[in-house]
Amino acid sequence: MAKATYFSAAGGACFILALAIAPAKAEDPTQPWSQADSYYGPTEMAEARRAVQKEHGGNTMYYVLADRLEYQTNDGDPLLLFDGQGWWGGDRNKLTLKSELEYDLTADRFEEAEIQALWTRPIARYFDLQAGVRHDFTAGADRTFGVLGVQGLAPYWFEIDAAAFVSGDGDVSARVELEYELLLTQRLILQPRTELNFAIQSVEEVGVGSGLSTAEVGARLRYEIRRQFAPYVGVSWTRSVGETADFARADGEDPGGVSFVAGLRLWF
Repeated sequence: MAKATYFSAAGGACFILALAIAPAKAEDPTQPWSQADSYYGPTEMAEARRAVQKEHGGNTMYYVLADRLEYQTNDGDPLLLFDGQGWWGGDRNKLTLKSELEYDLTADRFEEAEIQALWTRPIARYFDLQAGVRHDFTAGADRTFGVLGVQGLAPYWFEIDAAAFVSGDGDVSARVELEYELLLTQRLILQPRTELNFAIQSVEEVGVGSGLSTAEVGARLRYEIRRQFAPYVGVSWTRSVGETADFARADGEDPGGVSFVAGLRLWF
């Protein structure tokens, strides 16, 4: 019994001593943080640490996504649509390019063409801050905007892309895109999508009214043959609202419509 008490007391003392020494070692910058320091010199270890840090966050990488490359029926006036983005950089700073193009097959021309060049930096675990410029290549009304926005993953796994735009004339607008992926199987995925556009001022020459200008709600069902290659089908409903709808009617256009879509989602 005495021996058991002795060993228990000794073990407890060693445990307390270890707790006291461990923080001191962790806080002491002269203490090695790897057992390899006992075998290799400081020069070799410094090079090894630089290599490890680069491989775990210091690399320059890239990513390209064609989220929507599709044909839209558009109530009898079919469109080809491209919506994609790509980035190049490291964990902290990236150059991001976004583009959205609409080509009217009936009129044989681009209805809309937009490109954004953005600096991207993380501001939270799941969100990036984005700032840069946007240019619209609209027939007879090319415009350039400053951009400030956020992009990331909200609670419950909603993907959010929200941005405010200020044109060279001082017109202020905003856009919010929401997407959600519902896995029916490991390869069959239903993706609901919503896009809302807002404007502070009316800009009649481009057919945009103040307030909520347009809304789009849709859903796409894709099958991932490979993760990087997924054909899909779906439906999309769009509607101009308020003054924007009035401008559309004045031009003889329908302010709303439903499109059946078919396309590909690609990334690499």
